Amino acid sequence: MWRRLVHLDLKGAAPRVQYLEQVLPLLRALGATGLLLEYEDTFPYTGPLELLQAPHAYSPEELRALLSRARAQGLDVVPLVQSFGHMEFVLKHREFAHLREVKALPNALNPHKEESLALVKAMIDQVMALHEDLQWFHIGCDEVYYLGEGEESKQWLQQQNNTPEKLCLSHIKAVATCLAWSYPMVTPIVWDDMLRGMSEETLAESGVPQLVQPMIWDYAADIDVVGKVQLIEKYRRCGFSKVWFASAFKGATGVNQSLTLIGHHLRNQLEWLQVASRSPADVLEGIALTGWQRYDHFSVLCELLPVGIPSLAVCLQALKNGGYSEKIKENVENLLGMPNLEIDTFMSPSLGTFPGSNILTLVTQISFHLKSSVDELLERNRSPAKASLAVTNRWCCCFITAPTNIHFQVCHRLVQPLPQEKEDNSSYCNAPLPARCTQPLLQVECCGARPASSHGASFPQVCYRGMDGGECPPQPTEAAAGAG
Repeated sequence: MWRRLVHLDLKGAAPRVQYLEQVLPLLRALGATGLLLEYEDTFPYTGPLELLQAPHAYSPEELRALLSRARAQGLDVVPLVQSFGHMEFVLKHREFAHLREVKALPNALNPHKEESLALVKAMIDQVMALHEDLQWFHIGCDEVYYLGEGEESKQWLQQQNNTPEKLCLSHIKAVATCLAWSYPMVTPIVWDDMLRGMSEETLAESGVPQLVQPMIWDYAADIDVVGKVQLIEKYRRCGFSKVWFASAFKGATGVNQSLTLIGHHLRNQLEWLQVASRSPADVLEGIALTGWQRYDHFSVLCELLPVGIPSLAVCLQALKNGGYSEKIKENVENLLGMPNLEIDTFMSPSLGTFPGSNILTLVTQISFHLKSSVDELLERNRSPAKASLAVTNRWCCCFITAPTNIHFQVCHRLVQPLPQEKEDNSSYCNAPLPARCTQPLLQVECCGARPASSHGASFPQVCYRGMDGGECPPQPTEAAAGAG
């Protein structure tokens, strides 16, 4: 049987534990068999790692309660801890800045330093200590941008037969081996995007296929069905015993998306069903339905979790039943309390009774009834900073300028309270910061850089401080693509 993991991305607008506990029974009823929990800075790290905690991080007691509720619902839990790329939440801190692959960029870990592996092991150990009876542990390793561009890497690559691919695989192998030695009953999972372009010989000789299970992600048919099947066959020939798929139910169609188009994500699941039907019966371990909250640590918010629940419900039911039909649609409507659920438009006439349905209603009101007046107001009061903020994130615009208390309702009903601003404005940003918005939800500050306009482009182009009270990132010249 397929394992169906629901990805809870906690690195942006992390929901309260009380809300998540209400959602778990619904997820189980819809067909979920487990959770993929991406904690990032919401995990309650301690000791030398305590500075990684955001002020709104969960407490150990809260996480134990959530994990206990998940077990009671029969849901497996797979923690996700980034260990190579997407390390901004760690490497933004001055205490760990010396472990960056490229000195000016906090996204990738330097694979040459022993301290880098020690840091990853310490993070894994603390996460493992709060979890029981784990079968899998996701070590990330996607989108390792600028790999090989650090000074130590450049020197290493000058040696004969050394390549960026071997450098990447050596770090993945080191992390996976470390995890296997300490937790022999746990199988590491790794995102597969860094592996796709590697030759079969390189993969097979690395030893990585004997240590990890790759998770193949594709959210928008970037690879067609035949291409996915061929990729699975390649991984099998290299020695990977099992593979995972990764689809999306929200958060993969725009960096500042506020509402979820269900039909797009449904088609994503149906394509993965085709891939599964053309693959060997024993190859697939499961599928993770990703639900990104933001594309990277420094990015703006995309859809909030309650906004994406109708899409998640449709996607889970389609995967569980091997397709989608009017009967399945009726079942989803009954479970959500949403008669006449719209699949191909953003507007559903019914409010729903599922946990957080009122948030979906409020966000819909903001997006459709206030957007035109907000755009008009911003146009009348245009300035470089305001223009950048307006283009960058519709959520920011609405919550900053909307003449309503809707934003207060969204904040207090769902999301962890925001931390107070740190007094120290990081030296990593040279541009002066404009005055902070006085509204309580996003509290975004913009350094006046170019607005983000494409998938994954927000970190390189726009500098933010808000959701975690952390430092502003540097401004690299090239945009990275992808969510992670």
